[in-house]
Formats: sequence, structure tokens, C-alpha cells
Amino acid sequence: MTLATAHESADDSPGLLLWQVTNRWQAAQRAALKPFDITHVQFVLLATLTYLQASGPVTQKALAGMAATDPMMTSQVLRTLESRNLVHRPPDPADRRARAVAVTEAGRDLANRAVVAVEACDAAFFADLGGALPGFVTALRTLRRS
Repeated sequence: MTLATAHESADDSPGLLLWQVTNRWQAAQRAALKPFDITHVQFVLLATLTYLQASGPVTQKALAGMAATDPMMTSQVLRTLESRNLVHRPPDPADRRARAVAVTEAGRDLANRAVVAVEACDAAFFADLGGALPGFVTALRTLRRS
């Protein structure tokens, strides 16, 4: 019995292709971040927090929303980053009962060193797209909004 698929070939399945490419990209990112002793999700949250913090205090909810991460997982990762003194949780100036999330100087330094490796990894990974890269990025933005 064969698979009841609408695709003539596995290479025609956008979902399967996205899965395969995503796995290769994640492996490349893990390798790029290994020298920094940080996982990709830790990097994403640390870099996003560093970016957002430039505009003022950041809530955990705002951080999870911008990074498009699960709020519970975000909390767990932030605890790990906090144990490494890369982030801290000062009182939220807008709500005395709540805590903000803030990057430490060590966290900002790590984020700024690691982003160079992450962006170099992306440049190498997506280099084969050449002039098609801007269209690919536009397509990804479209899918992100879906």
C-alpha cells in the first residue's frame, strides 16, 4: 500500500521541504552558537531582549510575543539565563507587583558577540538563494502572519 498523498514526489511537499531545510538550518545554528555555550532559543530570547530593552522595560509577555515563543518555555529559558547572570528581573516600574526582564552587561556582551556568528551562519546557509533571497524573506513574512 502506498501513501495517500496529493504529491507526486516528496520533493513536491512544501511542508516536508520546510521541515528538512529547518532541520539543516537549526543544526548550522547550533554549531555556530556552540563556542558561546548558548542554545539557539537562549540566543533568540537574549538577542530579542537586548533589542527590546533599548526602548524601555520589557515584560516576559512582550518578550515571548516578539520572539514568538511559548510563554512557559520562555519562563524556563529565562530562569536558565538568569542562573548564568545573563538576565535579571528587576521590579517593573509600571506595576510594583510584577517584574520586568532585563539583560545584564554580560548578557548584552554575549548577545552582541553571538549575533555576529548567527548572521554569518545565515549568510552562508542562504547564500545559494542569491538574488532570490529578498523574495524568500518576503514569503517567510507572509507565512509568519498566517
